[in-house]
Amino acid sequence: MPEGSPIPPNTLAELERELAHLRFVNQQIKDIEDARRTQLEQAPHHGSNDKVLQLEQIRGLGIETADMLANEVFCRDLRDQRAAARYVGLTGSPDESGRRRREKGLAKAGNARARRGMIQLAWRFLNHQKDSALAQWYQARVAGGKKRTTMIVALARKLLIALWRYVTTGEVPQGVVLCAA
Repeated sequence: MPEGSPIPPNTLAELERELAHLRFVNQQIKDIEDARRTQLEQAPHHGSNDKVLQLEQIRGLGIETADMLANEVFCRDLRDQRAAARYVGLTGSPDESGRRRREKGLAKAGNARARRGMIQLAWRFLNHQKDSALAQWYQARVAGGKKRTTMIVALARKLLIALWRYVTTGEVPQGVVLCAA
């Protein structure tokens, strides 16, 4: 179709239906987040709500991700940072046979929803926390020729460990910007 000509009526109708569906989904997401916000305001210290509010202070980490981390990962009595990474499944899967030892990639074990959430958070973290030590670590590795996708998983693991420390000890990750409470 040449530039400047009108969009065919069937195509225009389909676009309008898709936009209406997008508005509907966005409204549902907003309603869920509003309900979660109300619940947090009514009982800020009930259950894992204090951890959700603590995590949400980190710029770039929204209520949905904070809730998922607090209720699926940080509510568990994890022994140390390695246990947190293992639980989420952000550790390697070794392959040993005789003298040969190699990594086969990510282990399939672990909480898949939390793993996907952490990898998405790692990408978002690079945009919202550019001056943090973790983002600079990632940029240095990628500039050195490492694969972006491999390094984003490593960043997700490091970020999970840093968030676990933040929730358990209050130690703010180096260079991470917090939002005003």
